[in-house]
Amino acid sequence: MAYSQLLLSNQLCFRFYALERELMAAYRPLLDHLGLTYAQYITMLYLWENETGTVGELCSALSLDTGTMSPLLKRLEASSLIERKRLPSDERTVMVSLTAKGRELEQKAITIPDHIASCLLSNNKDEQGRKFQLLREMLDETLEQLKETRKEREKGRH
Repeated sequence: MAYSQLLLSNQLCFRFYALERELMAAYRPLLDHLGLTYAQYITMLYLWENETGTVGELCSALSLDTGTMSPLLKRLEASSLIERKRLPSDERTVMVSLTAKGRELEQKAITIPDHIASCLLSNNKDEQGRKFQLLREMLDETLEQLKETRKEREKGRH
């Protein structure tokens, strides 16, 4: 190979791709037990934290577009975990809220974060907490930098 920067082993993006696949494999049996996909799970996480939210708020918080969010919400509603209602004051805005069944599911999901953390980090709880915090901060910083770089490039194209 003439260019070392094109070696697969030198690609940061490949590491993220491989990590994402392994992470989803770790989540899958846990979420199957709850009857949720990963996208449905993160939607429920948002709702367990906030109780309600508009479709726009959910899309923004979860970095999903409405084309992905709408069918996802329909399936959660068909499972009686959420309900959707149009706001009387603005019929274009759909409010999403948990049902009693959706609130109950939170108790079944309580062990998932610790299970995933133990897969990723260490079995030592104290060390796990420190590593988790550091990893989260690094990923947050990287994500913000990528967003900023993309915005700058988009400005340059116009």
